Amino acid sequence: MRFLLGVVCAVLLVGCRGLPWTTEGTHTDPDGSTYTGEYKNGLPNGQGTLSFADGGTYTGEFMDGDFEGQGTLTTANGDTYTGEFMDNLPSGQGTYTFAGGKYTGEHKEGLRNGQGTITFANGNKYIGEWENDLYNGQGTMTTARGESYTGEWLNARFDGQGTYTSADGFVQTGKFRNGRVVK
Repeated sequence: MRFLLGVVCAVLLVGCRGLPWTTEGTHTDPDGSTYTGEYKNGLPNGQGTLSFADGGTYTGEFMDGDFEGQGTLTTANGDTYTGEFMDNLPSGQGTYTFAGGKYTGEHKEGLRNGQGTITFANGNKYIGEWENDLYNGQGTMTTARGESYTGEWLNARFDGQGTYTSADGFVQTGKFRNGRVVK
């Protein structure tokens, strides 16, 4: 009895955060967001679903209260990211679907970084390297109008060695700077 009384007092004084319990349950925050899933030491750990007050959701893996591992984040406006998370941000392989198109590829700290493909609703498509959410490095852009550019990119512009092909078949190979050919 004395032990049980001590546990009850500890819970009342310090809450559940410090206790090494693993359990499942549902918790609703004052802002209206709700978490349903596994807990460890009073924090979301393992599989769970967090429903935000604005209508967005995250379903997937949690570690110490953070999105960590595989999951799906759906925003209130309907955008969806499915893939790897680290410290609450997309990091690693994933697919981001939004009203204007779809990106599949690598992410780092919430930004597109590494190899990836983006296809826009208008039919334009870029396949290649990304850095800080911009086309950077080697890549190919094709447009719905039939144009294409294959080569080096810097800050989402043709920059370096590349080949541009117009919709009517005109081909220009050479060095580009800021999206224009350099003579």
